[in-house]
Amino acid sequence: MRLIHWLEQHLLACPYKKHLGFECMGCGMQRAFIALLKGNLVESFFLYPPLITLIIMFVLLPLHLIFKFKHGATWLKYLFIFNLSVIVINFIIKLL
Repeated sequence: MRLIHWLEQHLLACPYKKHLGFECMGCGMQRAFIALLKGNLVESFFLYPPLITLIIMFVLLPLHLIFKFKHGATWLKYLFIFNLSVIVINFIIKLL
C-alpha cells in the first residue's frame, strides 16, 4: 500500500482550478482512482463518475486491437459516446 500512500502525497494540482477558479472536466479523477485502489467503489463513483467505464474502455481497446473481437469496435464506440456524455454532464453539474 506504499503506492497508494505515494499517490496521495503526489496529487497534481488542476491548473484550471488554480488560474480560472473552476474545476476542469477531469477534476476528481486522481482522487477517484485512489479511492478505487483502496476498494471504495462508491466513493470513487461520487468523486468522478466516468472513471470505471473509462478504465473498461481503455482495457477493451488494446484487447480488441490484439484479438479483433467481432463487435469490439461497436462496443468501443458506444463506450466512448457514453463516457463523453457522462464527463460533460458531470462537468455541467460541477459548474452549477
